[in-house]
Amino acid sequence: MPTCTLHPLPYQQDPAFHFARLRSAPGAILLDSARPGAERGRFDLISAWPRRHLQAEPQETGAGYLRRLREALSELGRADLPEGVTLPFAGGLMGYLSYDFGRRLEQLPALAVDDLELPDAQLGLYDWALVSDHFLQTSQLVFHPSLEADERARLIAVFEAVPGLDESHFRLLSPMRGDSSAAHYRQAFDKVQHYIHAGDCYQINLTQRFRAPCQGDPWQAYKALRKACPTPFSGYQQLADGSALLSFSPERFMRVSEGLVETRPIKGTRPRSADPTEDARNAAELRESRKDRAENLMIVDLLRNDLGRTCEIGTVKVPELFSLESYPNVHHLVSSVTGRLAADKDALDLIAGSFPGGSITGAPKIRAMQIIDELEPARRALYCGSLLYLDVRGEMDSSIAIRSLLVKGGQITCWGGGAVVADSAWESEYEESIAKVRVLMETLEAL
Repeated sequence: MPTCTLHPLPYQQDPAFHFARLRSAPGAILLDSARPGAERGRFDLISAWPRRHLQAEPQETGAGYLRRLREALSELGRADLPEGVTLPFAGGLMGYLSYDFGRRLEQLPALAVDDLELPDAQLGLYDWALVSDHFLQTSQLVFHPSLEADERARLIAVFEAVPGLDESHFRLLSPMRGDSSAAHYRQAFDKVQHYIHAGDCYQINLTQRFRAPCQGDPWQAYKALRKACPTPFSGYQQLADGSALLSFSPERFMRVSEGLVETRPIKGTRPRSADPTEDARNAAELRESRKDRAENLMIVDLLRNDLGRTCEIGTVKVPELFSLESYPNVHHLVSSVTGRLAADKDALDLIAGSFPGGSITGAPKIRAMQIIDELEPARRALYCGSLLYLDVRGEMDSSIAIRSLLVKGGQITCWGGGAVVADSAWESEYEESIAKVRVLMETLEAL
């Protein structure tokens, strides 16, 4: 089988050093483990100048788009890494699926307004990447065998050149404000409670949106937010119209490695505190909360069912339940569900059977998505979608795009939400939706 070639570069802990050279290039993308601030990630991936841009077409079904992705991977061609080298990417796809890509996979109403007009999906087919391994402290260019020698030489020159001085800035033109008042949130909350008590659903993830006018370079916003909120599934994607996606997600959606599947749903949140005693009390309260454990378990059961669609019978397990993970602004309750892909299934089949992630819809999933579309006035766009890579070997990792922002048309947008169940109180859910993104908004307002 054809083998990728590698070109070593000086190791850089911060991907900004390398990404700054190409962040304005077509298809520029960074999938960032946010080391050293975030401790759970291992690899950063950087690329640009994709061989092809694959955007979901207006009337294209989800199945049709995923089929085009599969064909693009086949066009690039399978390749291996040199013997003894362990890296997550050997050429393939990188990009995003918006939450609203789920409309192409399931029959849903179209009540929420699409005022941001973000394409439902945008992935590039990349024949190279710069991959940094923070465990081994290496940074190297990975070239797919199909990449021409002169293009390899150009890319090496790009990364070996002395980087230019970056004097760009970013700022908000007014503080970020929610689209909905507390009263409007409560009305939506009460309708969710009605549906729960009527037996329509068990849990709904109810979200509110925050926006502000802005100007300047969104890359500067990303760097400031990364410092304030380091998370292992961070990412930055530059779009052709000048828009940018910024994500600081702590949550994995689906990972596939050598046929093994893992998803790590987050459900259950408490705020961090600068007072160590209060912070420990918040963490202990979350670990012991019957309500939060019940919410988490509902989503674990949903994801077991989702994985069962594409995994071998009997392989779906729950090796981790109700673990505590702590981030700069919140504590989370996290579980793990694993399985092995069936012989006739691949990572794109897994996406088709499980997207969007159940932790950000509710249960049962389809009914929850219908209710979300009824009660949230605008579409979610990137929020609760996914940033992902899928390489020519079938290796994939993907996030749930929470703690994410869209810079588009002179405006920056972010979203915060949480699970509503039968014994939820509207005030605490409303405050939680703000607490989850407070660090993002305060950081931007301080620039």
